[in-house]
Amino acid sequence: MSIATLSEVLQPALRQGYAVAGLVTLGWEDMRAYVAAAEAEGVPVILQAGPSCREHTPLPVLGAMFRYLAENASVPVVAHLDHGYSIEDCRLAIESGFTSVMYDGSRKPLAENIAETAAIAQMAHDAGVSCEGEIGFVGYSGGEGSAGTDPEEAAQFARETGVDAMAISVGNVHLQQDKQGGLDEDRIRAIESVTSVPLVIHGGSGVPVAQRRSLARNSAICKFNIGTELRMVFGQALRAAVNHDTTRFDRVQILKETHDPLVAATRTVLQAFKGT
Repeated sequence: MSIATLSEVLQPALRQGYAVAGLVTLGWEDMRAYVAAAEAEGVPVILQAGPSCREHTPLPVLGAMFRYLAENASVPVVAHLDHGYSIEDCRLAIESGFTSVMYDGSRKPLAENIAETAAIAQMAHDAGVSCEGEIGFVGYSGGEGSAGTDPEEAAQFARETGVDAMAISVGNVHLQQDKQGGLDEDRIRAIESVTSVPLVIHGGSGVPVAQRRSLARNSAICKFNIGTELRMVFGQALRAAVNHDTTRFDRVQILKETHDPLVAATRTVLQAFKGT
């Protein structure tokens, strides 16, 4: 059984100089491919159920799927709730077998975010589950703008919430399809200097690969969330499979053809996060 908590995979990464990928799932096909890629690379992996995934599939079903894959994997697998927006989201995830919950109170005033995150972190820890929080709002490509993380607020947030990982806003953006940007390393260093909590980058698809590799090895960033770039690979593979034979109607046969391209792309993503 290789089910793991977030803390169990991030603390070794922090000590040894590498990062773990938080891979955003939408269904069985991608989560299965992500675990296969992690096994091929010999690295742990975090399977993440975000809001759009939860709209499609109920949390108890996702928890069972994640745990089935983890219990049959040769590498540690974390079952992680991504962007829980209420204590009810997080409680249901814990009841559904998730080993990690992320509470996103980043749109709220600092005191409110701290109080709510601390309560959820305590609930998670009482259940033997890890908790990730977010300080500094991470915006969306073509949508809401980001609000960068203030290092002093980050130190207070980490100290007063007891989170196992802290997502920060340092130039990262959700749903970014290119890698033309880059993270604010001066802000990262300032945050690192005032807290020892493993740091998390949401919107990792928009971060240049060279910077991912460097920060994985030489910073406290231990988790990069990757969704958009792998969804793009899945979509391209699915279109190719559908167009290859327009008379086919069995979706299982069509979806099988997404597996190998997605495994290959995921392996490339995971390789950048390995240590020296």
